[in-house]
Amino acid sequence: MRRLSMLLVPGLVSMALAAGPVLTSAYAAGSDDPSPPPKSDSSAKKGKKKSSSVSDPKFLAAYRTAYTTIYDKHDYTDAIGQLKQLKRDDVADVANLIGYSYRKLGDYQSSKIYYEIALKDDPNHVRTWQYYGLWQLEQGNREQAQYHLNKIASLAGTDSSEYRSLAAALDKPTGATLVY
Repeated sequence: MRRLSMLLVPGLVSMALAAGPVLTSAYAAGSDDPSPPPKSDSSAKKGKKKSSSVSDPKFLAAYRTAYTTIYDKHDYTDAIGQLKQLKRDDVADVANLIGYSYRKLGDYQSSKIYYEIALKDDPNHVRTWQYYGLWQLEQGNREQAQYHLNKIASLAGTDSSEYRSLAAALDKPTGATLVY
């Protein structure tokens, strides 16, 4: 058992150090940033094996580039291409960012498809529930947006940034321009 812990602890420390920059960028930029890539390969749960892993440094670097393209450069078209090149658009974090980018471009049908892919991969992906709730509002579906808000409350609580963001959008009058 002691030998196992001697092998396991350095590996966990390495993973934590590698995830640090992703977590820092995710929290430093505010409430409208996506969560960092998942720590485990969600496709492994389904028995599939992908050639690129979310723990792969090349994958993480490419994900961070796309993330920056979206939130710093606001170049959604380029970001969609970058994210699709990862060949992991079935992973919740990647699919959510693709959906977000399509929504920002006004392509609501494609956005919806990717939000649903994200929720299929991770039904508890709070950021997707938030962004899809904003999508619902932009479509005039206030009742569905309220459903998404309630889902976020059950998953992350009413103090979460995702809940506060969607609640604030719901507080605006119907037809108000949303900037999210």
